[in-house]
Amino acid sequence: MSEVTAFEGVKGLPPVDVHEYGGKKEGVKQAVNRRLFMQLLVFRVPPHVGVGADAKGSPAAVGAELVSLLRSRKVPGVVYADTMDPRSLALLSWGEDPADFVRNVRPLFAEAPLSNVELRDDFGMLGRTYSTGHEPELEWSLLERPIENVTKESTPWHVWYPLRRKGHFAKVEPLDQSHIMREHAALGIAYGQQDLATDVRLACHGIDAGDNEFVIGLVGKDLHPLSHLVQAMRKTRQTSEFIEKMGPFFVGYVLGSTRGQ
Repeated sequence: MSEVTAFEGVKGLPPVDVHEYGGKKEGVKQAVNRRLFMQLLVFRVPPHVGVGADAKGSPAAVGAELVSLLRSRKVPGVVYADTMDPRSLALLSWGEDPADFVRNVRPLFAEAPLSNVELRDDFGMLGRTYSTGHEPELEWSLLERPIENVTKESTPWHVWYPLRRKGHFAKVEPLDQSHIMREHAALGIAYGQQDLATDVRLACHGIDAGDNEFVIGLVGKDLHPLSHLVQAMRKTRQTSEFIEKMGPFFVGYVLGSTRGQ
């Protein structure tokens, strides 16, 4: 845990604190200045000459080769088949240092099997984990829980989407904001307790091409409960009153994953 000291800043300027805070542990409020970045890249595999699902250069073959490449390079990631586009795949990768996306992930697209794929910019997503201020195990929540959720073999269905709230939500009184968020979170917890869905919550303020604020990942063993959860969320105050935009939705089926170790 980081030791947080008061920083008054320059007189006349607001204080700046970039730590993530959790609940108290052994009587002390948890604070860390670490977080996990996650990036989703969706790409289309061009038509190939081969015949059959396993022909070299087919989406299935490219996906399998990419999983092997990630493991050999020790790059953590999940490879998806795009449910909505038979020729598209996706790569979810992560790391505490966002420069890893430039140093380790970007070069993958300059060589086989990805050198000829077409990136689908409309589905690119990038975000960072954040705390709510109440996590009982802060570092695990920020750094481990998201990885455990996306690499669990029993939950091959993943739905990813960005969202942006209306600007006036920021002006709502903090107590009212807390009630709004608690109602929204309670639904997610209810689905999680029945092993129907778990989530990954990422903030993307200022690092999203579409000016979105959050990237949400829903993970489950079946697709229907994930859709059902999104439908149920429509009735909450957060979604019905304060969401300005959601989507596009990426629906992926896991072809393989590795933690990069």
